[in-house]
Amino acid sequence: MITLATEKGDGKEFVSHAPGFWSGDGGIAPELWNDWKWQLKNRVTSLAQLEKHLDLSEEERSGVLLSGDKLALAVTPHFFNLIPRDNPNDAIRRQMIPRIEETWTSPYDMADPCGEDSHMPVPGLVHRYPDRVLFLVTDRCASYCRYCTRSRVVSGVGEQELHTNFEEAFRYLEQHSEVRDVLLSGGDALIFSDDKLDKLLSRLRAIKHIEFLRIGTRVPIFLPQRITPELCAILAKYHPLWMSVHVNHPRELTIEVKEALERLANAGIPLGNQSVLLAGVNDDLETMKTLVHKLLMCRVRPYYIYQCDLINGSAHLRTSVAKGIEIIEGLRGHTTGYAVPQYVIDAPGGGGKVPINPGYILYHDNEKIVIRNYEGKIFEYPETGNENVQFAPQREYHDEYLYS
Repeated sequence: MITLATEKGDGKEFVSHAPGFWSGDGGIAPELWNDWKWQLKNRVTSLAQLEKHLDLSEEERSGVLLSGDKLALAVTPHFFNLIPRDNPNDAIRRQMIPRIEETWTSPYDMADPCGEDSHMPVPGLVHRYPDRVLFLVTDRCASYCRYCTRSRVVSGVGEQELHTNFEEAFRYLEQHSEVRDVLLSGGDALIFSDDKLDKLLSRLRAIKHIEFLRIGTRVPIFLPQRITPELCAILAKYHPLWMSVHVNHPRELTIEVKEALERLANAGIPLGNQSVLLAGVNDDLETMKTLVHKLLMCRVRPYYIYQCDLINGSAHLRTSVAKGIEIIEGLRGHTTGYAVPQYVIDAPGGGGKVPINPGYILYHDNEKIVIRNYEGKIFEYPETGNENVQFAPQREYHDEYLYS
């Protein structure tokens, strides 16, 4: 099904928007449209290009003019076609088009909200958790999300520069046998050429104590043309290799994206999705339910919903933690368990991911645990009485928990 981005819809169907805005002047040859390098070369990166296709609000126009010193503007033609011409509040548009609100400051904003710089033993390698590391292999992405956690270094115009020392990182990994899991991120490793990615994965695989590799990427969504059979064959050489993709709204799951994700799954790569809870984008139950159901149809397991990090200039996109808990409450028990992601806050300053759940434990001591289910019904389960176990905080047990 081919449709226009200007059409209204809840995103439940898989549709294609190609060639969309690129259909004028004789259109674009399919062999070019389906070439991922053409897509990168022809990204929308300027105010003039935006104004050719969109009716910009004053907030957007001002934001674009100021975006050059915070986080670059870049959107692939594929993803740009999801943006309607005349709705500045559209869920896709809010993620990609700069707004003047990015220049506003909040007392809670931080340049490095996840504390990565303070856990970087060598440039480009973050070792915060005991047995795994984050390997920042590039500062470039196919497109740039306005809420980017690493906007300080990503896109080349932020306040810092990423200077990854690959050889020093490899030596560190070789010397630290406790590291069994390496996550490639940045930026996005999948914008590397096949040859460069092959060499990087091969070098990591040669370190015996590294048990598996992960890639965090938005390329299959921004640039599904990149997921070629040749790329999938390269990735399949390095199993076990897992991939976390990043989809925030069901409309992002187009026909082309579904086909790209299926190619990855057919290559034996387990796929999980990480969403960020964003105001005006996905901060309601029905949108999130449509998203997680559609992800499963793409053979992607909903993995995390992140509370938006306290990145500088993101206050207008952040929503309440209460809203996130409400969404999880509306999913758990009301749909298949595979569709329910874990809601987390990446604790500000480098505390790591903390799971946030509705209050299902009502009382817990060494005799029993009192729990409620998704319907609000109360149940007791006997405890073993192990005095060495730390129990949940003791609370009075009242009928009010029936309705909590």
